[in-house]
Amino acid sequence: MPAKIDIGPVFNVDPQKRAAYSALGSDRVFAPEQRELIFDVDMTDYDDVRTCCTGGAVCAKCWPFMTVAVRVVNTILHDDFGFRHVLWVYSGRRGVHCWVCDPSARRLTNEQRASVADYLSVGKVSEQGDKRIRLPYPLHPSLQRAYTDVLLPMWRDTILPAQKLLETDTKVDALLAMIPDEEARMQLAERLKSGKRIGAANSTSQEEAAARWALVESTVAKAKQRNKAPQVVEALEYCCISIVFAHIFPRLDVEVSKHMNHLLKAPFCVHPKTGRVCVPMDTMHADGFDPLGVPTIAALLNELNDAGAQAAGGEDTEMVRSVLLHVVVQR
Repeated sequence: MPAKIDIGPVFNVDPQKRAAYSALGSDRVFAPEQRELIFDVDMTDYDDVRTCCTGGAVCAKCWPFMTVAVRVVNTILHDDFGFRHVLWVYSGRRGVHCWVCDPSARRLTNEQRASVADYLSVGKVSEQGDKRIRLPYPLHPSLQRAYTDVLLPMWRDTILPAQKLLETDTKVDALLAMIPDEEARMQLAERLKSGKRIGAANSTSQEEAAARWALVESTVAKAKQRNKAPQVVEALEYCCISIVFAHIFPRLDVEVSKHMNHLLKAPFCVHPKTGRVCVPMDTMHADGFDPLGVPTIAALLNELNDAGAQAAGGEDTEMVRSVLLHVVVQR
């Protein structure tokens, strides 16, 4: 029995006959001809940022990182590249997969796929946790749209209060290291690491997080006015934007997207470690998706067994099971 089902490319000849095909001495070689353009976002790539979970674990506090990825990448694929047949699927454990199925996307070369992946990348996190960002200034319209429509609202209203990035000393230090002004860093460290509230005494965690981020923005703005060196002023101008991008902009596994012959787990199969079904996601309601609430193989079997037990009086049990399974898959 297979543990899972992976999907690869369409080849120019039957893969089972590739040895015989090569023996004919043809000028053509056994090679992939078509393959959906695919993207893979894994929660483990955010382990340097999230404070609630690590490794393969996910929860409601860190899943918003995936929500950001879905919303940003989906908009770019539709608005910037004109793709229309885009399917987002929960991986079954700790991330999301994107399948771009347009004919033009399926026929992209490896070089073209790498270019698309590069367009969707702004930097990476090193093994030491240092955040390296290569943002173009002023921002490319695609990045400006992502920042205004998705990144900043999610950062201020959801990510900061959930992960407490401006309340945990180690996370505060990592964030302040990205500010290119020592005086501003010292001022913020004194305020943010003092243990005192920045917002009102009765403010919610979301309001407190917003107040702390507003303090960072105002302190950086004052540092920009104080400095005279053009390079420092420019760095401070985009400092807060860079912090947001470095923490929550989608972190794609670009190697998955670059090569046509890469395998990816099929939609609707069962993840072998969690037992969860790899169900499609509604991008219009990505923020409401619950990775822990998707159907599992155990739940499906129980539903099918219950339906079979309830079939009585000459009813066709197999028909009932088939109809129920169809409904569950459609769900």
